[in-house]
Amino acid sequence: MQATVIRACLGLLLAAMLGACSVAPRQQVVVPHPAAAPQVSAEAVPARLSTQQAADNFIAVARTMQPKIREECLERTQGRQNCNYRILVDERQSTSPNAFQTVDSQGNPIVAFNLALIAEARNPDELAFVMGHEAAHHILGHLQSKSQDAAAGAMILGVLAAATGADATGISQAQDIGASVGSRAYSKDYELQADRLGTIISWDAGFDPARGVLFFNRLSDPGDQFLGSHPPNAQRVMVVRRTIAQLQAGQI
Repeated sequence: MQATVIRACLGLLLAAMLGACSVAPRQQVVVPHPAAAPQVSAEAVPARLSTQQAADNFIAVARTMQPKIREECLERTQGRQNCNYRILVDERQSTSPNAFQTVDSQGNPIVAFNLALIAEARNPDELAFVMGHEAAHHILGHLQSKSQDAAAGAMILGVLAAATGADATGISQAQDIGASVGSRAYSKDYELQADRLGTIISWDAGFDPARGVLFFNRLSDPGDQFLGSHPPNAQRVMVVRRTIAQLQAGQI
């Protein structure tokens, strides 16, 4: 019975989250349907760099990008959030390339790269693009937005479960599911927004985002999965190319 109640509520939640019942208006990045987006170039993948060269590239890119990220943050947030960025290496062992943004105990924003990603990047432009992308998530407030989305999803599904007769356990389960669905409802939009701003930041820092986005050549393509966390690679490449065209035309 509880599972039936939760399934029914989940359907209503999805309709609400994908309709007008959002916490706040979401900025949209307009791109063509993935089928119309260009295919990611299949050009030959550059050889992996030596460990020393990869480390040197990361240090040099971080030194160049950090002040540009701070500058962009201050300009866009007008002092409303902490822009004292730290760019760090996540030394935990992992074979999967990864970068992420978070905040430390003092509220300072952190952009972290694991060793696998530093080793996987084939040139400074790729490092700069990923660095700008992760910083953009913080500048655009995506951590807070995802938390609000999760809270809204938990509240909606919890209320719906209670209204359909669920007991305390069922309501708690519904809230957990609602939080999970809610946190992913706008994930693809957030990724595209971060791609766009990350392109601007890396461009302003003197890097080539058109070259940097080729990092996607070596990522598995998530495709257009319903409630997936990332949009298709080709769609992301289109956003980067459009942003570069706007930068070249002086429209940004």
